[in-house]
Amino acid sequence: MSFFISEALAEGSATTSGQGDPMTSLIFMVVIFAVFYFLLIRPQSKRAKEHKQLVAALSKGDEVVTSGGIYGKLSGVSDDYVEVDIAEGITVKMQRQAVASVLPKGTIKSL
Repeated sequence: MSFFISEALAEGSATTSGQGDPMTSLIFMVVIFAVFYFLLIRPQSKRAKEHKQLVAALSKGDEVVTSGGIYGKLSGVSDDYVEVDIAEGITVKMQRQAVASVLPKGTIKSL
């Protein structure tokens, strides 16, 4: 008859192990969201804001690197497009958002 007692004990322990406190799972979800926000969302929006400011501040004569890796000097700036001199007599027209960074003056001559 001892095997009936062990079955009863096992059955009793299965009914007491529930899902747990719903507040714990809510706190866990909030912590996960906070981690995603501080590690992914916030840095990406900060980078996007900095790039937007960089693109808005472009002016004629700036030396830039495009997102394609082309070095050049801005010869013309309009609302949506810029003209980039990549070599003597060669000008490329591209979107303002294609500018990845602005270089210090004289950088292209030193290359």
